[in-house]
Amino acid sequence: MTCRFCQTELTDVFVDLFNSPASNSFLSAEQLNEPENFFPLKIYTCSKCFLVQVDEYKKSDTIFDSSYVYFSSYSTTWLQHAKKYVEKMIDRFGYNSGSQVVEIASNDGYLLQYFVEKKVPVLGIEPTANTAEVAKTKGVESVVDFFGVRLAKELSAKGTKADLLLGNNVLAHVPDIVDFTSGLKVLLNDKGVVTMEFPHLVQLMENNQFDTIYHEHFSYLSFTTVAEIFKAAGLEMFDVEEIPTHGGSLRIYAKHAEDGSKQIESSVAALLAKEEAKGIKNMSYYSGFQQAAMKVKTDFLDFLVQQKRAGSKVAAYGAAAKGNTLLNYCGVKADLVSYVVDANPHKQNKFLPGSHIPVVKEAHLKQDKPDYVIIFPWNIKDEVMAQLAYIRDWGGKFVIAIPGLKID
Repeated sequence: MTCRFCQTELTDVFVDLFNSPASNSFLSAEQLNEPENFFPLKIYTCSKCFLVQVDEYKKSDTIFDSSYVYFSSYSTTWLQHAKKYVEKMIDRFGYNSGSQVVEIASNDGYLLQYFVEKKVPVLGIEPTANTAEVAKTKGVESVVDFFGVRLAKELSAKGTKADLLLGNNVLAHVPDIVDFTSGLKVLLNDKGVVTMEFPHLVQLMENNQFDTIYHEHFSYLSFTTVAEIFKAAGLEMFDVEEIPTHGGSLRIYAKHAEDGSKQIESSVAALLAKEEAKGIKNMSYYSGFQQAAMKVKTDFLDFLVQQKRAGSKVAAYGAAAKGNTLLNYCGVKADLVSYVVDANPHKQNKFLPGSHIPVVKEAHLKQDKPDYVIIFPWNIKDEVMAQLAYIRDWGGKFVIAIPGLKID
């Protein structure tokens, strides 16, 4: 296999999480007795451009189909983040009724709805038809398609050019990152702005967030590598922010390389220097991650086995993709974690891929009164712990597995 960006042969394994089903491929009761597809989850580091990337991957059109169950609007924390972003972009760049905002991977309109409220024209690009239909009910015009050069050219030919071209947590999801960034170049207006948000590889490594590795993610990104990928597409970074979402993310700002109307902020050189000082351009920086993941696995399994022997009830909250990575890497089934609660009705009454743990409504938690509730989406643990604070009334405790086992 060769690197998706620079075509260098990949030989250095970053981490091997073995075989796992696609993390959002939830099962119906009827499917539990049918064969289930598992795919390798081995991640490599490119020794030339330092792009961290998956080895074999499930085809994107079979992940992002009409049965896709991730809807962004079920997290109030994420909605608040989206609303603040919209306010910031309008304040900084002055978008108005004469502007065109385009979001790639617009999901259920969770973000663009706030531009609609401000009377700013929007277009969502979303490959999953069921989420796009929900977006349309919020006034978000949506194109159901995958983004790349082909679609960018089609939209441009129809007169669509983006003054703001954004994508939150999509850059890591694209199998062909070169085609994707080239498409950004095509669709962006002459003086337009690209913003992308993605989990920061540095945070993933330093906080042992191996559970964010799953088949929907093809790349794990540093600012250094992304800047080079964008540069190759004729785009230039002019600002970057470190933000707290998803355990530590970056928000990058890019423009056409030939656009001289925007000042290159000092944050760009500062973060490049910060990453280099950490060793991002040295292969030794990427070693040792396998051992860190193994420690989480053994500690988590020890806890579950101890509770099983003690006769304690263990449940979980959040049927998140990251939880499925953790469960499948650890080989956990429904005999150790009885069920997982999730607010998303599209996941309820289904079963987690691989582990076959049932997904239930929150009412079941109140009735069952488990001794422990594992929070899989640790990135919104404060929101979850506030929502489920009542479990302490019966002596229940919260459990977090990442970056290390913590019982609260």
